[in-house]
This record gives sequence, structure tokens and C-alpha cells, in this order.
Amino acid sequence: MKLDTSALDGLLQASIGNTKLPGVVAMVASREAALYEGAFGERLIGSAQAMTLDTVCWIASMTKAITSVCAVQCVERGLIDLDAPASSIIAEIAEAQVLTGFDDAGMPTYRAPKRPVTLRHLLTHSAGFSYEIWNTEIQKLQAALDIPSVTECRNKALKLPLLFDPGERWEYGINIDWAGKMVEAVSGKSLGAFMHQNLFEPLGMLSTAFKITEGMRERLAGIHLRSPDGNLAAFPFELPQEPEFEMGGGGLYSTAGDYLRFLRMILNNGQLGGERVLKPESVWALGQNQMGDCRVLPLIAAIPLTNDAEFFPGSAKSWSLAFQVNHEDLPTGRPAGGLMWAGLANSYYWIDQKNGLAAVYITQLFPFADRESLPTYLAFESAVYQGLSH
Repeated sequence: MKLDTSALDGLLQASIGNTKLPGVVAMVASREAALYEGAFGERLIGSAQAMTLDTVCWIASMTKAITSVCAVQCVERGLIDLDAPASSIIAEIAEAQVLTGFDDAGMPTYRAPKRPVTLRHLLTHSAGFSYEIWNTEIQKLQAALDIPSVTECRNKALKLPLLFDPGERWEYGINIDWAGKMVEAVSGKSLGAFMHQNLFEPLGMLSTAFKITEGMRERLAGIHLRSPDGNLAAFPFELPQEPEFEMGGGGLYSTAGDYLRFLRMILNNGQLGGERVLKPESVWALGQNQMGDCRVLPLIAAIPLTNDAEFFPGSAKSWSLAFQVNHEDLPTGRPAGGLMWAGLANSYYWIDQKNGLAAVYITQLFPFADRESLPTYLAFESAVYQGLSH
């Protein structure tokens, strides 16, 4: 496979500016090797610190796929049954009732769910949990019960109800945080320690962690916020470095190069450089719809840190045990069966098993689905396919 990268540098360089993007790093790889690496702009706007290939970024919900793979490793080892009640491993998840509304005093009312939450429900975002950033009912409940946002990494943040019976639809939420708790319970290790032993060390992901090391901090990019007039400003944001729990749904800091190694492991059916971390049949399951007739729905913004978001509106999408799956060929050139997801600070990735291709694109700014960053990512994906030859 060959990739003509001549258009990629120009596309990304042109995306940098005070009303465009502060900095971007993007990489493409085949199963065998890196095909493209580029870094443009600044780690923090106005800092004169260049964005580099080894810049450390908050990858937010790109963490989910890594946590999901750890859970699948536990399934492989017979430590978790995908379809058994999750409460057999974490008793407190059974406390989650279905929210039915609010009483006259503004307090939530509930009913019992029709079936228990399972790991499969959690990994496919069909358990019934949500996030307040895309759901005003959750905001109302958090206010009534003094429940913090999950980004505070406090255990109380997970004490949320279900919005529907498990398995009945797709709703993006704290599901993968619960899956991370299950990994910890069956392994006897913190989630970060499990990831380090079972993924980061064997795959050579040496700049990926929940806790920002001194060496990582020296290369850390800042987060930005786009104001309504389009300008960018620094937005001081960092996850707690001494958290009550390590947030499997969005807590990792990493580099584009490290994340690409994770994606190449998926491309190579569970191994990279002779180090096998997943069985081939598990990787196959990570590429298939695992939620039946449910489909991924648009995310409707409920706070200013995100815009409304949907990838490829009008195209059917489901969820595997780790990734969004597109059911149809996409206008960028990605074929049906492609896998992808994103992180809240406008980082994106995709995996194309058919062509043996994976890519990572990372910027560090809010709101999610930013009007400059998301179109630049989609243009980057299109340019990669236009430059591809076998």
C-alpha cells in the first residue's frame, strides 16, 4: 500500500490560525508501518511551543476503546461473562433504577428495570446510562441529588439512574466507567495498572496514562475554547491527578503515535510487533455490530462545551464492543464496516480493516464537533483515501 501524502501537509497547515485551529497532530498507518506523520501549530496558542509528533494530549473518550479492550481481555480469560448481570461483579450497579420523572419537590422518581445491566450493554452504550452534557434530565437529577460530573472522577458521579431498560436503545454515557470498574474488580488492579501491564507495555505505548508523569507534562498541549465570535483562547482544564477512580470513559492522556500503535494492534488482529494482546476472534467481534437493531443516535448539545454531533448524518451506524461501526460506504472514502470514535476536545480516529488502514487526528479545543476541527478531520480522512494506492 502507498499513500501520496502531498496534500496532507498543506491541508493541515492551512487549518492553523487564531480563528481556525491552535495546533494539530495527525498520523496514518498501514498494518505494517506509519504512512504519514504531521504536526502543525502550537501546543498552546501564543506560546511559541510547537505542536510536535510526541505532544501529549487529553484523548478524552478515545479512552473508551482502550478500556473496552481491557474488558474484552477479561472476557477472554473467563473473568467476566459478557451477558451475565454486571451486578454479579459490582453489586452497586444493581442500584441503578430507571428514571420516570420528577415529583413536585423536584426529586427524581424511579421504577425497576425490566432486566439487569450486562457488560455487553455497557460496552455498546445500550445500558441506559447517559451524560449530562447531552441530556438535560441528567443535569436536573445531578442538581437535585448533588451528583458531580464524571470529569471530577469521584465515585458519586456514577450514581446515575438509567433512562430506559437495558438493551432497548443507544445512549452515550458513563457505561465505560462502569466497565472499567468491572475490570478493576476482577483483576484486583487499578484500571491504569491493568492497562499498563496488558496493553501499554506490550504495545510500546510509553506516553499513555491517567496520571501525567513529569516527562509527559513537558510535552503536554493546552486545551482551548472557541468563543462565539470564533476566536480561540486558553481554557485551563485538567482531570484530577489524584482521582477517586480512574475514568475508563475519558481519563487518559496520550500521544497520536501511542494511540496509532493501539489501532495498528486492532488492524493486525490483536498483535503488534510479535506481542499478542487479544485473540483474533475477539478483534473480529470488535468490528461487528453488537447491539442488534439499535442504532447510534445524534448527540444533542445540552451545555456549551459541545455542539450537536453526529458523524455522517443519514448513514446507519451501530456499536461493536468498542467502536462505532458504519454500515454503508462513506463520502470520505471509508468503506462499510469501518470503525471510529472521538474525544471531547476534538480528537478523532478511524480503523479500516478492508484497506488495512488506521489514522489519528488530535486537536485540543472545545466545543466538541468544533466548526473548524471536525470539517478539517473529515477533509483529512477524504484526502487520505484520495491519496491511497495499492
